[in-house]
This record gives sequence, structure tokens and C-alpha cells, in this order.
Amino acid sequence: MLQKDKTILADFPEAIRHEWIETNGLGGWSSSSILGCNTRRYHGLLVAATKPPAERMNLLSKLDETIVTNSSVGPVRYELGTNLYPENTIRPNGNNYLQLFSKELFPQWNYRANHVQLTKTIAMVQNENTTLVLYKVEEATTPFTLELRPFVAARGYHSLQHQGPQLQWNAEFANDVFHTIPDGETDLFIKIPEATYQHAPAWFNCFQYSVEQYRGLDFEEDLLSHGVFSVQLQKGDVLGIIISTVDPSDKDATMLFKEEEKRKLSLLNNNTDDVTKQLLLAADQFIVKRGDDLKTIIAGYHWFTDWGRDTMIALPGLCLSTGRYSDAKKILSSFAQSVSMGMLPNRFQDNNEPPEYNNVDGTLWYFIAIHKYLAATADEEFVLSELLPVLKEIIDWHFKGTRYNIHVTEDGLLYAGEKGQQLTWMDARIGDWVVTPRMGKPVEVQALWYNALRIFADLLRKNKQEKDAALVELSAEKAKQSFETTFWNKEAGYLYDVIDEDGNPDPSLRPNQLFAISLPFALLEGEKAKAVLDIVTSELYTPVGLRSLPLGDERYVGIYGGSPLKRDGSYHQGTVWSWLLGPYVDAIKKTDNKNSKDQIKKIIDSFACHLNEGCIGSVSEIFDADAPHSPRGCVAQAWGVAEWLRIVKEMHN
Repeated sequence: MLQKDKTILADFPEAIRHEWIETNGLGGWSSSSILGCNTRRYHGLLVAATKPPAERMNLLSKLDETIVTNSSVGPVRYELGTNLYPENTIRPNGNNYLQLFSKELFPQWNYRANHVQLTKTIAMVQNENTTLVLYKVEEATTPFTLELRPFVAARGYHSLQHQGPQLQWNAEFANDVFHTIPDGETDLFIKIPEATYQHAPAWFNCFQYSVEQYRGLDFEEDLLSHGVFSVQLQKGDVLGIIISTVDPSDKDATMLFKEEEKRKLSLLNNNTDDVTKQLLLAADQFIVKRGDDLKTIIAGYHWFTDWGRDTMIALPGLCLSTGRYSDAKKILSSFAQSVSMGMLPNRFQDNNEPPEYNNVDGTLWYFIAIHKYLAATADEEFVLSELLPVLKEIIDWHFKGTRYNIHVTEDGLLYAGEKGQQLTWMDARIGDWVVTPRMGKPVEVQALWYNALRIFADLLRKNKQEKDAALVELSAEKAKQSFETTFWNKEAGYLYDVIDEDGNPDPSLRPNQLFAISLPFALLEGEKAKAVLDIVTSELYTPVGLRSLPLGDERYVGIYGGSPLKRDGSYHQGTVWSWLLGPYVDAIKKTDNKNSKDQIKKIIDSFACHLNEGCIGSVSEIFDADAPHSPRGCVAQAWGVAEWLRIVKEMHN
């Protein structure tokens, strides 16, 4: 069990560095710091996906509790909430009553205020925009009152709310159910059994979100509170609260919680290893519905939707390593329907905007995902009948040329790039400035292209198209020969990162060259592969991932932070990426290292401590390049979780 004790919880600056998240399978979530003090605009008790898996709305920001006990001198109030206001004012100081935060199946808090000991657990209901909050009175020498004050944001998840007439003050409370339509469109229900309600709407101003401030963004918000709920409790009582966009009148929070508990236990599938269990729970958070009967993968929480590249890289770990073959099939089918001019979408957008197709590698990762799906399931009928025609369309478009000047050149390699476009996974862009344009022939794109051709040829042969398969194999062999003569940097002893639009090689030492070793069909083997692995290990490896540039590079940035310009400018200029541990471990296996098993175990053990930092129980997107490698970016990233889960499961099998 992952946990933080009173020593850390009483240390406000340290405690708010740690977060938690629960998700609902629709793209929505419930999340905050472990103190319940929101530090991001994305933190909220109910962030609803109004058009799954997109158009998220931060509906209910938080629900602050106060324990009221009786004494000889009158009522005594213990405020359990924690908020940050201007000039680093913390009010109230509820973390002083917090004894323990823990995360096993769900995030849980233990409070002690005078003679009252209270446990709080938060969960979400799958496939609903519904959050559950359960309170259990562990100890209480006499009955007491629990007051609950809701703070409503009712705004898009990327924005901030400010005092004004845009939110509705009116609300109804009847039969234990509170109901308001704060923005005039979206229902908010809160069911609190046996509660009374005092309607006293008021704005609370100047909540400070410290992570937003660190990120160089607007960081102050006003929230509307409609009033206060009160419930009488005593030792042994369990209070279950339902917060939802649909009327919960006929629902019971405890029963809904037991159903979700049962569902989560089923995900663990009798795994006993603590690291594996937490990764299995984390993996579940990214697989969400798209449409009525299809699935997709959220790239990362809190701000990403579903991205083609991220989905295909994450699919083997999230779905195949966990036995969720049906979900994998639905995801592959979903993206097949979105192929345009031989390209998978780079990302799906909010607000019904059309998908973006500005990527070269996501489409090629689709071949890898299909190859691994077929190996895991032997589902030839689906792959050959539904996916093979799509793959043929993709290959044909790449040979004749598609968007962004993506085309096969005379040497059989794949060219990609136009001025002002970022097409590889190193895709940072600020205005017209593409930080790492990598126009021309990026090294990992050639590895992916070669693999796509080999996989396509194998599928053609399975489909009894021998002549077509032989022609594709000739193209693959041509690409391999050209790669061998073009990309090896003899002086440095590793691969060039890209051959640019003018044919000039870029000697930047980056982790991208690992894919020439790690993918199912290697472009680099033997001593050259070992040389690449050795220099990546010595210059780029850290316990939490691989650096995107080595320390000695003049472009290297050690700390990821500051304004959007500074952050995006350093995104792939040294910053450590967690997902790269996957191909790194694959490369170790491919080099036939006699000590590879021990080496991989050390890598896994070194990374395991990260589960108890950042977003507890999940894997961060990126980390500072400099030690101690503080977690940054998305607090929970699909391909980071997926690749770590995959290598852990493969290690144990």
C-alpha cells in the first residue's frame, strides 16, 4: 500500500507535491493533491466528460468538511479542508488533522479531530460522470455534526472561473438530493442521506493554484458555494455521498462503491506483486469509451485527449499485457475508421473540431500494435478482414506521397517534413517555432517504416498473397540496406538522429536510435547495437526514464519549468521521458546481454519508488533531466504506465 504519514502531511509545501486521481472510463476524473488543496485548474471532485471522451467540465471543484462537536463552552469546529490563498495564506489548515493518506484500490484519508476519527474514501462509477465520497466514523465518544460545503466551478477544464453573473445561484434540495444547473446547461446533483441544507450562496475568492503558477499560467480562481449541508453522525456510521450529472435519487453510494470495488479487484486477476497491482489499476484509468461500442486511450491526465501515437504505443501494455483483448480490438477498429490519406489522426480534439493528422510515426506505430495484437490473440480473421485493407491503403499512400511531404524516397527510406510542422514524437511547438523540427529522415521513423513493411508482408503471406508479400519484402530490404549505409556515425559510434532535408546528418545523441534495436524487426544488431546501448546507458539513462539529450549538449535544459515558452523549449532538450524505459529494456534483451535479467530487475526496482511520488500509484509523463528528477508534465501518462507494466509483466512471465 502506498501512503504518506502525518510527518509529510503536516509539511504543506511537500504534501501538495503529491496528487491522486480516480477516473470513470469516459475521460472524466476526480483529482486533487493528497491534502485536498487544489493546486491545478484541472483538480476537481467531479470533472465530467460531457461528450466522452472529450469536452471535460470541472463541475464541482471540492467539498470541504467541518467536524462540529459539543463542549461545555459550546460548539467546537474542526475544519478539515485545506486551501491556499494570496500571500501563501493557508486557510483552513485541515492538514493538521490529517493522520494518513493511503492508496490501495482507492485513495483514502484518515482524520483525527479531538475525539473523532474519520476515514474518507473517494471513488468514481464506471461509465458515469459520478463521484462517490464515503465517510466512516471510526471513533467518536459522543455524536457530532459533519458539515459539508460544496465549491462549484462549472467551467471548461482548461479555463478558470471568476466571480460574476454567469453562474446560477438557485438550487433545490429535497429527499436528500441537492440539484442545481450552475451554468444553465449542466446538471449537478449531490445526494447526502439524512442531511439538512442551508441555502446561503456566496462567492469565495482568490483560490491559488501553485502548480499553475509554476507553469507560468493564470493561477487564481473564484468558486461559488450555494450553501452548507449538515449530517448528524456517531461511532460506526457510514455516510455515502453521490455527486453526479444524473439524478441519483434511487441510488445508494455504498452499493455503488461495492460494485466498483469488485470491478477493481477483478482487474488484479490474482496478481500478488504490489507494483504490478498498482500498475494494473493505473492502466485501467486510460482505457475509455469512444462512441457507443468502441474504445480509445486517453494519452494523459489531466489535459490530453486521445492521440494516435500514444494510443498505439500504449496499447500493448494497457490491453495486451492485461488480457484486455476485446478493448484492444475495439481500439484498433476505432482508429481504422479514422484513417485519412493513409494516416492515423495525431489527436482528436474537443468541441467537435476535426482530428489533426500532423504526425508521421503514429500511423507506423499502428502496424506494431496490430502485430502484437495478433501475436497475443491469434485473431487472424479480424486482422486480415478488417485491418489488412486499411494497412494496404496506408502503405500505398506512403509510396505515392501524402500530407506534409511524407513519401518514400529513391533509397527506400521514408521522408517527412514541411517548414513549420512537427511530425515526430518530439513535437514541441510555440507559435511558428518548431523546437525539434527533425525534417527529413528521422532515425526512429526509418525503424518504424521498416517494421511496417515487414509486418505488412507477413500479413499478406497469411492472406495467401505470396507475390505481393515478396514485393513488399524487397522494399523492406532496400530500406534496411540504405539505413545501414546512411545512418551509422563512425566517428561517434552511434546512429545519426536524422538526415535532414538537404541530406546532412544530425549527430545529436538522442534516445530515438534505440528503436532501430528494440522494435520487433531490428535494423541494427551485433556490436553496433551494443555500442548504441552502451552510450545511451552512460549518457541518457536515469532511474525514471531516458534523457532526450545528454548533459554535455549545449541545448540541454536540466529543469523543466517556467513559462509555456520555457517549458516547451525544453520538452525534448534533456527532459526525461518515462515511456522510453520500454524500448530501452527491449534493446537490452535484443543485445543478448548475459546479465540482462539482473539489469532489467534493477531498472524496475529503481523506478518502483516513483509510484509513491507525484500522482500516487501512477507514472508521470516527464521528469527533470537533473537529479533528483522531479516529476513534471502530465501526472499520469498512458505510455509511461503501459511500457512499465509491459516490462514488469514480461519480467515475471
